[in-house]
Amino acid sequence: MKHLAFAAGLLGASAAFAETPELTVYTYDSFVSDWGPGPAVEKAFEAVCGCDLKLVGAGDGAALLARVKLEGERSDADVVLGLDTNLTAAAKQTGLFAEHAVSAEYALPVEWNDATFVPYDWGYFAFVHNADAAAPADFRALAASDKKIVIQDPRSSTPGLGLLMWVKAAYGDEAPEIWTGLSDNIVTVTKGWSEAYGMFLEGEADMVLSYTTSPAYHLIAEEDGSKSAAAFDEGHYMQVEVAGKLANTDQPELADQFLAFMVSDAFQSIIPTTNWMYPAVTPAAGLPEGFETLIAPEKSLLLSETEAAELRDAALGEWLDTLSQ
Repeated sequence: MKHLAFAAGLLGASAAFAETPELTVYTYDSFVSDWGPGPAVEKAFEAVCGCDLKLVGAGDGAALLARVKLEGERSDADVVLGLDTNLTAAAKQTGLFAEHAVSAEYALPVEWNDATFVPYDWGYFAFVHNADAAAPADFRALAASDKKIVIQDPRSSTPGLGLLMWVKAAYGDEAPEIWTGLSDNIVTVTKGWSEAYGMFLEGEADMVLSYTTSPAYHLIAEEDGSKSAAAFDEGHYMQVEVAGKLANTDQPELADQFLAFMVSDAFQSIIPTTNWMYPAVTPAAGLPEGFETLIAPEKSLLLSETEAAELRDAALGEWLDTLSQ
């Protein structure tokens, strides 16, 4: 009888486990890393959802959309987290994403009224360097310097695509001239942000394409004030990162719950010191001490999702043509 009772208990436990709903979220690799937001987000959401949250790293941000397009309606993803406004128009054109009903008091520098995508953080692209070294104040000065830089591939990385849009927004038809000037400065082009930033930290480049908020990591997590972001006179291009629900999800209510959770204090308070970006909704406790030391761009650059979609292929072509010479 004891054996039968034990077996029955195992069967009951297995049934309970099988009934636990699973929500699959595709995101970028740094989000799911041990030092990223993923572990804390998973713990916090599972505490309220009665579910198993499965965060899947799928390369860098721009690679997410490519993967979802490849998988189509067969995708295992319920939610995609990690696109930005340079990609949202292309994402909507796939017809793979559903609208949401999330509302929040956003702390974004721009008005947000997108019916498909929910923002969860934002920041400004910048070149990070050692604080004890002089930094150029614009792209032309960078091109004229002997600084060695590491950037990311715009075909796979949202920072890489952001740099493409940054140069295009600042210089328009003169963008190819800027890329020609920068070609001698570029040490390499990495697939994603993590590889590029790692190379910079290992001393393989003088500057790396990252964010104005990146020095906060070193200051807060490492008590190291040796990193700075270079302020550029042309202004800095803004990134707003978003998440969206797949229309073909088999967990629509759970996906909606996750998107709503994403703008709650439980999620937003995690962002500043794990993703090292500005939260889309200001946490109840405010921003961590140290964020007040970051540079504040005097000019913000941001193309609308329509403009970004229209310019993307041409800008990518200019970039490829210049760097292949």
